[in-house]
Amino acid sequence: MDSRKGLDGQAITLMLVLCFLWGMQQVVLKATAADIAPVMQIALRSGVAAALLAVYMWLRGERMDLRDGTLLAGVAVGCLFALEFMLVAEGLRHTNASHMVVFLYTAPIFAALGLQWRLPAERLNKVQWLGIALAFGGLAFAFLGRTGSASPAQGNVLWGDLLGLLGGMAWGATTVVVRCSRLAKAQASQTLMYQLIGAFVLLLAAAWGTGQAGVNFTPQVWASLAFHSVVVSFASFLVWFWLLRTYLANRLGVFSFMTPLFGVLLGAWLLHEPLEPSFLLGAIPVLVGIVLVSGGDWVAQLLSKK
Repeated sequence: MDSRKGLDGQAITLMLVLCFLWGMQQVVLKATAADIAPVMQIALRSGVAAALLAVYMWLRGERMDLRDGTLLAGVAVGCLFALEFMLVAEGLRHTNASHMVVFLYTAPIFAALGLQWRLPAERLNKVQWLGIALAFGGLAFAFLGRTGSASPAQGNVLWGDLLGLLGGMAWGATTVVVRCSRLAKAQASQTLMYQLIGAFVLLLAAAWGTGQAGVNFTPQVWASLAFHSVVVSFASFLVWFWLLRTYLANRLGVFSFMTPLFGVLLGAWLLHEPLEPSFLLGAIPVLVGIVLVSGGDWVAQLLSKK
């Protein structure tokens, strides 16, 4: 019997804080891009977070067991995690942080489609298929609604948006690999360690290889690295895994839309990013679709009671 419980005040508060922090990620990366390239910053934050996670695992008596059959899947999720953030880092050079967070957080849509194909228990219901249709309709409008009069600058934004969408696909693929491999039964800290090490090694190499390894260590850069390494990549994920162990996942998933919503609002407020009507009109059905896909079972249950 599932011992996890429904949402209470503590869970709702923690989810709002987590979504705010995750929505802030792209904004902070964009704000400090002149002094540290996003790809370099993500590499460094992953390395620091991996070191903190290693200490945490040692204190809890946990260890990386490379003989438990998870190594191949671990390498795969590490590469996919690195690919996701390589796409994010490159995309942020061309598009707004508010755009990036919306397109990146389409990941639940692609994860649901992949799991539908791989796991019989993950068959999508009618509400979730409606969510997918809404999300893809919104994506089409967000892209195609701007192409009629696209200037060279707008063309660059479209390229950055596409990279963000591909990043969402990579994130969704990561979820599918975790759920369909031995990592599904591995400790959450071990799975996270695979991802952090993969991102650190591969993105550091990418930063050096593309000439983006230079860093101007300003106070803002130090603050950004501390925020990303300690707060986001380490603490927030530990809280998230605790929430998944304690509360029903489909209830938590309904909050998925809050992260891109916070990202859009913070980008407009802190970075003074313009909010184009076509982007907003496309983003709304995407956010609704994310809610329906992530919390499809719960939404279907609520509708059946009426």
